[in-house]
Amino acid sequence: MISQFFIERPVLSNVIALVMMFLGAIALVILPVSQFPAITPPTVVVTAYYPGASAQTVIDKVALPIELQVNGVAGMLYMQSSSTDNGSYTLTVSFKIGTDSDTAQVLVQNRVNAAIAQLPSAVQTQGVVVEAKSTDILQLIALESESGKYDGLFLNNFATLHLQNELTRIDGVGGVTVFGVGQYSMRVWLNPQQMQARSLEPTNVVSALSSQNTEVTAGQVGSPPAPGGQSYQLTVNANG
Repeated sequence: MISQFFIERPVLSNVIALVMMFLGAIALVILPVSQFPAITPPTVVVTAYYPGASAQTVIDKVALPIELQVNGVAGMLYMQSSSTDNGSYTLTVSFKIGTDSDTAQVLVQNRVNAAIAQLPSAVQTQGVVVEAKSTDILQLIALESESGKYDGLFLNNFATLHLQNELTRIDGVGGVTVFGVGQYSMRVWLNPQQMQARSLEPTNVVSALSSQNTEVTAGQVGSPPAPGGQSYQLTVNANG
């Protein structure tokens, strides 16, 4: 029926064909062309760390305040989070395709700042990081010592000091994560009997260690108000 209609009216068929060709020529000029079009939603990742906390504690004390604030941010499609038993927390917020990643990061950062006051002091000390990056891993680089001279701790520290910042500055790299045995640190084992005898709690030990490892200013000599004839102003450098 349809074919018979156009066979009997060749002029109409030619006009429709010309109109379609004309519209195609216009679309060919104005349609955007990209070698690598954006086909995945831009994401903003929020990371936090609560030392010594279990996954359930991280959910209750860290995840809940942050997600209540971030939920409903402009342009958001969905968000997903994960909490682990080592105290780490990761929140991935996905936005609509075409959303500017920098704008999305600012919007999420503003929401996270509103929740920081509700987070535990240990989390605030560690810091809450908000980054606009893809969650897909593009490349894995492994370091090894062929002679066995350097252990995993040395290689991890070498990657952190000499490779992480260099790779991060490469155009198109959203972030670099160093996996390994961890960074140089000091672990303190507490004697329960000795602590009970002295009526101490773990928080007292943490406070004592923090107070003994604080970098403070030692002051200056000759700073105003200074007596007449004072020519120099010297900064005092102290070892501890």
